[in-house]
Amino acid sequence: MSNPPPRRAEIRRDTKETRINVRLDLDGRGDATLATGIGFFDHMLDQIARHGMIDLDIEADGDLHIDGHHTVEDVGITLGMAVAQAVGDKRGIARYGHAYVPLDEALSRVVVDFSGRPGLHMDVPFKAGMIGDFDTQLTHEFFQGFANHAQVTLHIDNLKGQNAHHQCETVFKAFARALRMALTPDARAAGQIPSTKGSL
Repeated sequence: MSNPPPRRAEIRRDTKETRINVRLDLDGRGDATLATGIGFFDHMLDQIARHGMIDLDIEADGDLHIDGHHTVEDVGITLGMAVAQAVGDKRGIARYGHAYVPLDEALSRVVVDFSGRPGLHMDVPFKAGMIGDFDTQLTHEFFQGFANHAQVTLHIDNLKGQNAHHQCETVFKAFARALRMALTPDARAAGQIPSTKGSL
């Protein structure tokens, strides 16, 4: 039996506002090289790599002299495109993933479905508008960009939390763990598309 092809991708996306390059390996060890120009955002992307066991390199050159909006959103878009390319036709994957992650007083739940139907439902009542140089409103923009271009249905809920840093970190960690679960090959469904439709 031949080995499955590597689940890797590299996507470059250039606009007048940002230049983004994403390289990833869905079957990596969680190694990351991150340079977006937004320190806390790099910290959150590192959670995706480490807890999702995804090797992830992201370089972003954006119009940070305006604010972080275009950079964060476009990284989400480009990461979503890269995941979609790497996962291919989704043959043999678990498809669904979920995780609860705590950090001190904060607790978040993320559920993902590689459905082929992009959708984001997010309820995160952040207790602060800024975390370092990161605008917490941009968390939604990141995940919206990802969901649209990875073509996943994504539910994100912060169930408890008083510290915005903790709230955000539990969201990204839970997302990573849910992603890892959904993308894990299912030995019992090897070679099968995980849908009664026969395609996703």
